[in-house]
Amino acid sequence: MDDKRFWVGLTLVRGIGAVRLRALIEHFGDAASAWQGAPDELRAAGLSEKIIERLIEARKSVDLNQLWDKIVAQGIKILTWDDELYPPRLKEIEQPPPVLYVRGELLPEDHFAVAIVGTRKITPYGRQVTEELSAFLAANGVTVISGLARGVDAVAHSAAMKTGGRTAAVLGCGVDRIYPPEHRALAEQMMSRGALISDYPVGTAPDASNFPPRNRIISGLSLAVVVVEAGETSGALITAEFAAEQGREVFAVPGSILAPQSKGTNKLIQNGALPLLTPEDLMQALNLTRVGAQKSARKILPADEVEAQLMDTIGNEPMHVDEIRNQTGLPIEKVSAALVMMELKGMVRQVGGMNYVAVREVQSDYSA
Repeated sequence: MDDKRFWVGLTLVRGIGAVRLRALIEHFGDAASAWQGAPDELRAAGLSEKIIERLIEARKSVDLNQLWDKIVAQGIKILTWDDELYPPRLKEIEQPPPVLYVRGELLPEDHFAVAIVGTRKITPYGRQVTEELSAFLAANGVTVISGLARGVDAVAHSAAMKTGGRTAAVLGCGVDRIYPPEHRALAEQMMSRGALISDYPVGTAPDASNFPPRNRIISGLSLAVVVVEAGETSGALITAEFAAEQGREVFAVPGSILAPQSKGTNKLIQNGALPLLTPEDLMQALNLTRVGAQKSARKILPADEVEAQLMDTIGNEPMHVDEIRNQTGLPIEKVSAALVMMELKGMVRQVGGMNYVAVREVQSDYSA
């Protein structure tokens, strides 16, 4: 049985969050053993009697096989702390969600991400700023993160995709429940150009109490949070607060002192947020002016002379591993090991029958 089922099962138990789950896994060694643990062992791992009772009840009432089949049938991916694709920036925050439910796809390039959030009651000014900022970021290879809400969120997602960029939404419900319902088409489009993300189990309804906690994930995924428009009690201000606590940069778009939608953003600036006057200001402040080059370096810059030699040899036409070995003169074990790593990094792609092609032209000069 896939161990991820037990991660899902444990996080269904009220009272088992990031801290307790980490303690359970440290005590038992893995999620499966924790799920099946005897009461004495669960006590030794630090669970209270009440939580132990809930866990035992969950084991009786939840069929993990059936639940897993439901998750898989809906095309939902599960990411845990142990997964390579779990967003590294999110893992850095205090109490990162142990389980992420994902529809669509999170990619390594989404490491370069900025959150754009704001009021549901967007003004024409807010719409223009959001569209221009989101389009600019997307065009420069930065993933736009938001929450799929009405207003600023929806405009940010749409503008990023219109520019051909990537975008992801963090939901305050299960990823199988689209809220608000009128954004279903938008959500469907996003699954092919990014992802829908939630730490709430499938089937979770969009309760009002779910939305403030999910904002920590929006900021946690991002290099910075930009608040475009926000009233004095806007949920976007909660995201900005999480961002500050997580060490992320907070930007706010200044607005009229007479506009209700700018009271929150102007207050953020008064309290130390950086005023966003142009999209270029954001890129420079975050050192993202060369994000395309940074992405290429992260993904395809040769790590050593072996990789550099292989990249000089492999072209756009499929080449068999034996031919690669013959042309480079390298031992087959070195060639094979390097090709595995290069494929993981996106430098080459296997096209069947141990034939490889270069994914794209890359720098092949290597200096130790």
